[in-house]
Order: sequence, then C-alpha cells, then structure tokens
Amino acid sequence: MQVETTVTHTLARTMRGLAHGRAEAQRDIGARGRTKALHYMAAWGVVALLAASPVAAQDTPAPGPAARGPLAHTYSIVARDPQTGEMGVAVQSQWFSVGSIVTWAEAGVGAIATQSFVDPSYGYKGLELLERGVTAEDALEQLVAADAQGGGRQVAFVDAKGHVAAHTGAKAIQAAGHHIGNQYSVQANLMANEKVWPAMAKAYESTTGPLAERLLAALDAAQAVGGDIRGKQSAAILVVKAASTGRPWAGADRLVDLRIEDHPDPLGELRRLLRLQRAYDHANRGDELFATQKVEDALNEYAAATRLAPEILELPFWQAVTMASVGRVAEAEPIFRAVFAKEPFWADLVPRLPAAGLLPDDKALVARIVGLR
Repeated sequence: MQVETTVTHTLARTMRGLAHGRAEAQRDIGARGRTKALHYMAAWGVVALLAASPVAAQDTPAPGPAARGPLAHTYSIVARDPQTGEMGVAVQSQWFSVGSIVTWAEAGVGAIATQSFVDPSYGYKGLELLERGVTAEDALEQLVAADAQGGGRQVAFVDAKGHVAAHTGAKAIQAAGHHIGNQYSVQANLMANEKVWPAMAKAYESTTGPLAERLLAALDAAQAVGGDIRGKQSAAILVVKAASTGRPWAGADRLVDLRIEDHPDPLGELRRLLRLQRAYDHANRGDELFATQKVEDALNEYAAATRLAPEILELPFWQAVTMASVGRVAEAEPIFRAVFAKEPFWADLVPRLPAAGLLPDDKALVARIVGLR
C-alpha cells in the first residue's frame, strides 16, 4: 500500500478524525493500512510524512528509517499474554505526550515501543512487516540494519506468536538497557540507575490479572526504583485483542487505549482512567445484555460499574432507569434519590426518556421519578 494513495483517498475523513485525536481517527478510517497511515500522520503531520518517508515513494517492505528524530527518553514494556493472546505496550516519561510516538499495536499483529532518539516509522513499518509474517526478531533486525542512526534508537517488538526482539543502541543515554522475558520485553534509557528494567521485569512476572494491570505494575516498579532521571510527565497504555474483529474503525480491536499527556502523577492518573474504563466496560456490557432481555445479568453489570466508579453519577442513574423501565420502580427509587441529591439536573432528563424508548410512556411514572428530586 502506498501512503500517498491512502492520503488522497481518505483526506476528508482524516481531517475530521484528527480533530478528535488519534484513537477516534483510527476508528474513522477503516482499513487496517490506512489506520496506521493516519497514526503516523497524526504524530508528525501530512507534509512531513510525504516529504520524508520512503514508503510514500515506493511500496517496499522495510525502507530505512529516517534520520534521528525527536527525544522520548523513557521506560516502557511490550508484552503478549500467553493465555489470552492480547498484546500491549505501556510507557512513562518526562516528555510531553509520550504515547503519541512510542506506543504502537495492532490486533492479531503485534505491539511495538520505539523510544530514545525516536523514529516513529519503526512502529509504522514494523507493524507492516509483522503483518506480512516477518518475525519480531527479523523485522527489528531489518529496520535497525537500514537505519544510519540506529545507535540512538531503543525499540522493542512482540508479535502475535509471542516472538520478542529488542534493541538498545550504544548511543542511548545511560542508564539504558533492556530485558527480554517470556513473551515480553522491558526497556529504558536516561534512567536514574540500572535497577529500572530489572525491577520492571520482576514486577511484570510476579503480577497476576489482566494484561493492562500487569503492564502498569511494571511501570510502577520502574518509578519506585528511580525511573526517568528527569522526573515524570506523561504516560500511555495500549492493549489490543489477539485477533482482529475486522472492524477497527469501531474501536473494537482496542481493549485499552489511554494516554496522559501532561500530569504531575501520570501513572496515578493512568490507573484512575483504567478504573473508569473498567467501569464503563461493565456499563456497556449491561446495555448489551439488556438489549437481549437478560435483565438480571444487565443489572449486575450496572451494579459492578457503579462499584468501580461511584463518583460517576451517570452510571447509577442509568441503572435506575433500567430498573424502572422493567417495573422495578421501588428498587430504583433510592438510587434516583441519591443521584438527584448530588446532581439535581438528572431529574430534568427523565421526562425526555419515554420518547427515546428508555422509559414507558407513563406520565405518572415520570412524575413519580422526578418527584424524588
């Protein structure tokens, strides 16, 4: 696929997508290759892409990376969960918006971190190679061999079969290094000390649970032993499914896609957002179950969402609406009352719900709920 052709065919939708950020843009574009082209453009601009990338001029699998790029001195982890097949990458750095250039992943293909003196084309071209069946080791070897500035790069690949490869160039600022384990790699540069990547490996291996939580445990461990010598500013985590759904434009391939661009505690904020995502995942699952008339299961999901994020009053509000819609008004009343006590405006929304099919067209019921304010 030539990037010039992709840009020509999708420019109008690309501009709309860029206005909403990388994640939304990827959902708008559709085709897998065009998605990655947009990711590359979002980070570096359309003009820079067409002017600098050899891919724009010819359809070759692994043209040499461009000259030394911007700085992203950082620590990161790429991993594949052997049980689920999910793949992910997580990063923290004292650098603005580190996730916009370091983190790359695609369902059924692999995950990549490209950092130090960054060339983002390692992510773009690396995923192209992995999708073509090139192993993580061979793909990274090809890109480094073609890179005149390879000594300044730090890159790690994991592919859909669990193959792992990592490269820490001799010119990466010390302390710098990496460790490859079972279907994962941790890597860091410009660190306070050489304890960082061993601590990350130990934390990842000893943590249980979903892949996203294990990735964050590795980042926490890095920070605990010193982390980036300059401090902390941004972080990101990206987790994708083991296989593509065939609907990347809907965001269905991405299980977690969170970025903290600028924050005094990026890891703490990233964990908060992951907790909220888990809550909304339960709420969305509740909607799916309710749509298939599995009311009890749906209410259990809504309750789980509320437990995870009690500060988000919209979650119990819709739980109560669901209860009321199936005649369980008495159970819904204390929930409505608690929500209205903290945010009275939710009561104003209730009269609009019957027309949307979310409550029975029953004026007495609506008045009863609104009267709880």
